[in-house]
Amino acid sequence: MRIDPRWTATAFRAVAVFEAFTWVGLLIGMAFKYLVNGDETGVHVFGPLHGGAFMAYVLLTLVAAFHLRWGVWPTLVALAASVPPLCTLAADWWLHRTGRLAPGQRGREPRPVS
Repeated sequence: MRIDPRWTATAFRAVAVFEAFTWVGLLIGMAFKYLVNGDETGVHVFGPLHGGAFMAYVLLTLVAAFHLRWGVWPTLVALAASVPPLCTLAADWWLHRTGRLAPGQRGREPRPVS
């Protein structure tokens, strides 16, 4: 079974965004729990969502690194981005900008802006 590299790139980008949004939800939930009124609902909802999103992000990062032929440095940067809040968005932007999420585009000159 052969997986299209575009599918891998799209799945990576979607999970990177989802992981960032679950971070935001968890941070808001923790703010309510510890700073506002002690309500743990947000933590109970977004904690497991973020845990699953984190694991999916790490797995898809490794799959994308192998499938899209990233080197060690981009792979480590993408994995490290899963730890601080919202850094998966920055990693996604950087990987996209450098052509690592566009199969067959890496190494080509950027088109001039008209």
